[in-house]
Amino acid sequence: MIYNFNLKSKTVLITGGYGYLGKAVTESLLYHEATVFVLGRSNKKFEETFNESPYINKTLFFENCDVSDSKSIRTAFNNINDKSSIDILINNAFYSKGQSPEEMSDEDWNTGIDGTLNSVFRCIREVIPYLKGKSSGKIINVSSMYGMVAPEFNVYKDFPQFLNPPHYGAAKAGVIQLTRYYASHLGSANITVNAVTPGPFPSGPVQEEKGFVEELEKKTCLNRIGKPEDLGGAFVFLASDTSNFMTGQNLVIDGGWTIK
Repeated sequence: MIYNFNLKSKTVLITGGYGYLGKAVTESLLYHEATVFVLGRSNKKFEETFNESPYINKTLFFENCDVSDSKSIRTAFNNINDKSSIDILINNAFYSKGQSPEEMSDEDWNTGIDGTLNSVFRCIREVIPYLKGKSSGKIINVSSMYGMVAPEFNVYKDFPQFLNPPHYGAAKAGVIQLTRYYASHLGSANITVNAVTPGPFPSGPVQEEKGFVEELEKKTCLNRIGKPEDLGGAFVFLASDTSNFMTGQNLVIDGGWTIK
């Protein structure tokens, strides 16, 4: 048998699927014929993001879900499972608070850890019964290059407003380890768990600061920042049958930042 990247028979759940990078991932999955449920807190943002998409209400749907709330996650997964058997979960959403590495409050730290790491754990825990019930499935977690390496603080010297906070990298490193843990735990149930680690993918508003973008570009081997469309293929690969024998791995899409 030769596997391909077609996702026509797959139902994919993606948290935060209407964000800057989430939108590109969602569109890539749709292009490869997946049925996609975008999980988020704002139906309005979902409709604004995909208002011109030909996939809306055909293979693209919204499901209300707050990843900070286990009950909300449980309800969303149950609602989706009533409509379509769940094949793949992409943990992309996160929330955070605070930035200063020296003056961050306990509350800000706890919020960042909860929104970046704990929320991923909650979603994994709640999806397991559905995947175990069919003895197959894929979980794809989103980490960050700062879960692998420390920030280059000279990059932020003239742009302190963009400084990466300490809880973000700590939590994203936790996402990579959580990926390995559940890959080992769920392998016997024929469930794969992998991570995608993006590098410098600054959003549109951040890109308006040209000097900061130039600093980011210098740190990559390709001398440019990532574009949203650079990221989608990794998720299509991990969602498709072509990655069936791959688990516990971290796929790094960073333009070579972490090898320099």
